[in-house]
Amino acid sequence: MRVLLAGGGTGGHIYPAIAIADTIKAYDKHAEIAFIATKNGMEKGLIEKAGYKTFHIEMSGLQRSLSPRNIKTAYCFLTAPIKAKKLIKSFKPDIVIGTGGYLCWPLLHAAAKLGIPSIVHESNAIPGKAVKMIEKEVDEILVNFDAVKEYLHCPEKVVVVGNPLVSDISGETQKSAREKLGIRPNFKKVLLSFGGSLGSKKINDTALTIMKELALSHPEVLYVHSTGKNYFDAFMEEFNAAGLDKYDNLLPMEYIYDMPVWEAASDAVMCRSGAMTLSEMALYEKPCILIPSPNVVNNHQSKNAQSLAQMKAAVVIEEKDLSPDKIIESVNAVLFSSKREILSENIKKFTAPDAKEKILNEIIKLVNRDILTLMDKEEK
Repeated sequence: MRVLLAGGGTGGHIYPAIAIADTIKAYDKHAEIAFIATKNGMEKGLIEKAGYKTFHIEMSGLQRSLSPRNIKTAYCFLTAPIKAKKLIKSFKPDIVIGTGGYLCWPLLHAAAKLGIPSIVHESNAIPGKAVKMIEKEVDEILVNFDAVKEYLHCPEKVVVVGNPLVSDISGETQKSAREKLGIRPNFKKVLLSFGGSLGSKKINDTALTIMKELALSHPEVLYVHSTGKNYFDAFMEEFNAAGLDKYDNLLPMEYIYDMPVWEAASDAVMCRSGAMTLSEMALYEKPCILIPSPNVVNNHQSKNAQSLAQMKAAVVIEEKDLSPDKIIESVNAVLFSSKREILSENIKKFTAPDAKEKILNEIIKLVNRDILTLMDKEEK
């Protein structure tokens, strides 16, 4: 099987694409798989680290405000599909797959024009611009949230499959994860929080509030917080100035590289509500305090979080509503009250442990359909 994939701009688009590629490779060890990437985008490094070849096509997103960058964007929208078409003719894929983000549009658009089977996957509760632009041209739209249908013109193409995860440690128990991480037995509970790889000042400020509360009142709780690379030094200045460095149940980290293991080890998590994060929380059945980022297109993180909140599967606090009293009340609820069990039970309903298998089945179905169609034409 020969496969071309594209998904760029954020990890929420890139990691599902890598997970799909890994699934195809596990099914067909002889599969030829390649990605398109921009020369300086974060997708290039992540894809090549995962062991896949990349082809370069320059593409950029449209800026909401008047910006010279929109001139480059207009140029890319004119030239990228032409380059994608040449690439497809050269690589000769059996199927083309996109996972959202501006980078997947030219590849899927060119594939549709050339009659190559094509699929787009949408992780969020609201489809992004690229998905809405391409929905009429692709063969199938694979989604994580069933509610996506409400925002599309072609709901008949939608197949609910869930989110494919690169790191699946569903077999890891809380006990084994804590042993692996060397967490001491005197810590009866573990609270984990993070605001993304680069960090969030708002969430860091909230973490400091929690740390001041837990330092003295709950020494049996280990609180692990990832500040993000952009904020670590500033965070540690405030942390040390508050005298928190003398408490061994508080563990600030710049970046958590073994995040899935820490997620498995935790009793509760405070985090953003990107689609990949929520899929991991559901897989590990973790009670969550979700603080959606207000700085994303279409406010999709808030929509993702509200989908869980409506099912009583997470506590959701919008950034504008954050206060010391509210966050402490929420932390106490998810760590020490019966609400913890309710949240854990309900978030399980959002898990999709067979997402990769479902996606693979759709890929095989489309590829076989195309082969049978070609054979039928040859016979005629």
